[in-house]
Order: sequence, then structure tokens, then C-alpha cells
Amino acid sequence: MRMAAFVIVTVATIWTAAPARAQTYDPNYPVCLEVYGEDGSVIECGFASLAQCTQAASGGRSALCFNNPYFAGARAPAVPLPEAPVRSPTRR
Repeated sequence: MRMAAFVIVTVATIWTAAPARAQTYDPNYPVCLEVYGEDGSVIECGFASLAQCTQAASGGRSALCFNNPYFAGARAPAVPLPEAPVRSPTRR
């Protein structure tokens, strides 16, 4: 009896588990295209420029190009640190 209950609970847990989704944004490309459809939207990140994305979006589709927020090549500009003041040796 316990084994049957365990099997039922295990099977029910597996069937109700939500499927895992992969990462939407590809960090290798700076521009993404979001295509809207009846079943929702799909994001494709595989464009090197906004012009390339706009060309792919122009085809009668409802789409939007935007900058990839997770682009790995996007680095903040390095801010040079201020130089430390040079101390003159003290005489005693």
C-alpha cells in the first residue's frame, strides 16, 4: 500500500513539474530581435548591429530590435585611478 502511494505521488510530481527554460539572451551578440505572434513573443539574439536586425525584422512581421542587456562584450569604460601624491622624504 505504501509503495503504491509513493509511486502515485512520484508520478504526479513529475507530471506537474514545470519545464525549465533556457537562457533567452545570447551573451555573444549585442542586438536582439523580439518577434510578436499569436502565441506570445520570441526573442532571438544573433545580430551584430541594429541595421542587421532591422533588415531581418522588415518582412511584414511585428517585431522590435533592441540592445542585448546581457551582451558579454559590453564593458564599462575603465576609469583611471587618481595618482597617489608623491611624498617627499622628511628630514630630521
